[in-house]
Amino acid sequence: MSLTDYLLEAQERQLKELLELLKIPSISSSSKHQADMEQAAKYLADNLKAAGLSAEIMETNGHPIVYGEYNLHPDATTVLVYGHYDVQPPDPLELWDSPPFEPVVKDGVIIARGASDDKGQVFVHIKGAEALLATTGKLPVNLKFLIEGEEEIGSPSLSAFIKKNRKLLAADIVVISDGAMLAPETPTITYGLKGLAYIEVQVRSAAMDLHSGAFGGGVPNSINGLASMIAKLHDEQGRVAVPGFYDDVMEISTAEREAFTRVSFDEKDFATEIGVSATPGEAGYSLLERLWARPTLDVNGIGGGFQGEGAKTVIAAKAMAKISCRLVPNQDPDDISEKLGRYLKEIAPAGLEVTVKDLHGGQPAITPLESPAVQAAAKALRTVYGKEVIFARTGGTIPVVSDFQRLLDADVVLIGLGLETDRIHSPNEKFDLINYYRGVRVSAELLGALANGN
Repeated sequence: MSLTDYLLEAQERQLKELLELLKIPSISSSSKHQADMEQAAKYLADNLKAAGLSAEIMETNGHPIVYGEYNLHPDATTVLVYGHYDVQPPDPLELWDSPPFEPVVKDGVIIARGASDDKGQVFVHIKGAEALLATTGKLPVNLKFLIEGEEEIGSPSLSAFIKKNRKLLAADIVVISDGAMLAPETPTITYGLKGLAYIEVQVRSAAMDLHSGAFGGGVPNSINGLASMIAKLHDEQGRVAVPGFYDDVMEISTAEREAFTRVSFDEKDFATEIGVSATPGEAGYSLLERLWARPTLDVNGIGGGFQGEGAKTVIAAKAMAKISCRLVPNQDPDDISEKLGRYLKEIAPAGLEVTVKDLHGGQPAITPLESPAVQAAAKALRTVYGKEVIFARTGGTIPVVSDFQRLLDADVVLIGLGLETDRIHSPNEKFDLINYYRGVRVSAELLGALANGN
């Protein structure tokens, strides 16, 4: 039987199998769902075995990891597929059109929590391997699966697991489908991710809140001082003013600039869709370049003083802000957090005590466009979609990508099979049926392309 005939015949069954997985409320952030996490892991392991791979559930300090493998030959290309089976909490429940863990297929889409993020997208690769084994009797590569249960809570166990199991996880190429195409019917390969440095700055001006009439004009004001500090984080050209911030930045290559120009991107539509009236940023770069390939600094939250209804005339003793920096390749989160913290202390007005906390970080990652793995993946997508592939970078951060590059020395290829409109993390999350079925075909074609292209 041909691959095409098999996939058509198997569609209904493969859909039912995905719907069964989506029924499991595998919410990693809630201890109430520990049994559900274990059930989801077992379901995936059973599906890997049914597809023709070996599989086991491996314990971590948190939720278990599902590991599967198929061994063709020691000298064959080895591909590792990464994904996650945990999902975000479904709240607020009243905004769902149907119960989040009672999947519904309606108007060509699957509606359920986890449909796109990431159960549907990782399940695609299990079904792709299944289809090849059923129609050819073997896979063209050594294939491994690493499906974790903690992605939605920051993957606290994953880095240690990879370090401990380097030999087991050794691979030439890592494939991740946990994202989106740029637009419907637009095959997309993401080859670059930004890193993240996230801090909290606290300023204190007095031992207590002070009466603004009795003390105004004679004491430091924590909120005024913090506002003046934030105002100095960018210059008039939109560049981050932190000394040394750009020292290690990887510049955008000519090939990338050319690739960006081939992306169908309308700045006016972008602004209209998100309800903004301007798109300010670093001078000298297009909006798409700034979003994908230039480092940024943004204040994510700010607080201090009286914020209740009515009036309360106080000078607040303390104020705080949360600040994130999205980083590009060669920038280091620890280095940027240190530079930002030092600068904030240097520019603080007299009388303010400044404390900086490093809250979170993640390394940037990039796979060269000329990588054989990227080009092989592009070939597979062209075969399925019948059109040229868009190569994209993104402002998002997936820390495990740099772990795979650093610890396994593997090229990482990100192929988003969902859509930006899939409402991940929101009520009525969905995954288009056409993207599910087509994704299975992409996965099967991808394994063949990677075998021949690496």
